[in-house]
Amino acid sequence: MSKRISTVSIDDVISAIETARDKVMADEVKSLVKLGLPKSVAYKMVAERYRQRSETEEGEEAAGGAPWPDMS
Repeated sequence: MSKRISTVSIDDVISAIETARDKVMADEVKSLVKLGLPKSVAYKMVAERYRQRSETEEGEEAAGGAPWPDMS
């Protein structure tokens, strides 16, 4: 029997992960807005959670602190 080996490039994997992350982040923002939070606050909360810059912080550096939160 011959095995068929499928190869995927690293760029494709990274792209798929980023797409999935963006969808989850958008869903969370929609949920927070439904709860009554202003959109800008929702974007900031979600961006902080995913360590991303929000739309209003395009040119600013991310706030200091450890790159990985302490999970203990």
